[in-house]
Amino acid sequence: MTIWLTACGAIIVIAYLLGSFPTGYIAVKQLKGIDIREVGSGSTGATNVLRTLGKGPGAFVLVLDSLKGVLAIALVYWLFNFNSIQNYIPPTVDAQVWQPWMVTIAGLAAILGHSKSIFLGFTGGKSVAISLGILLAMSWQVGLATAGVFAIVVAISRIVSLSSITGAIAVSIFMVLLHQPLPYVLFGIAGGLYVILRHRTNIERLIAGTEPKIGQNVTAKPEQLAN
Repeated sequence: MTIWLTACGAIIVIAYLLGSFPTGYIAVKQLKGIDIREVGSGSTGATNVLRTLGKGPGAFVLVLDSLKGVLAIALVYWLFNFNSIQNYIPPTVDAQVWQPWMVTIAGLAAILGHSKSIFLGFTGGKSVAISLGILLAMSWQVGLATAGVFAIVVAISRIVSLSSITGAIAVSIFMVLLHQPLPYVLFGIAGGLYVILRHRTNIERLIAGTEPKIGQNVTAKPEQLAN
């Protein structure tokens, strides 16, 4: 029992550390020699990298941040299918029941790590890209449907934050419509609300009509602009 609980705890910590890995910060530091937290919106996410370095680096960070989410969930699947660990699973634990809960907890830990990175003084991004990776690993149907909503909204509005918020709302709906397990539905609700909360200043600007669109120059200071 102790070994099993320790393994579960280790996976959660690793998921947080994976999320914490500052992809955007490192990319901008290496390519431009600046701290991305001091330019544009101050966020370390793919959107601010896009504004700072352009489409190529922005896409690169988007993919890597998504892969962090995929890897965090893959570790949970590995844990529940690793023969040596299975020997320590208590007989009262139904792996098929507990695996979705562990996936959910690890996913939330990775999201938290991305936005509150231990390597960057608990600063970070908005957890959108890593959430996409988590969703694709958790349920590829929900992940693709959510990505589709994001793509449609961004194509129409040219506003990334609006697309992210819309996608965060859509996640819970798709989880229910596609009959996902209860832990995944709860992940959709909790993760979606967290992403929306991270965009609260963007929401204020959307209401005021001052939220920048893709390609628009951003001159506000990081503390004034949060995505």
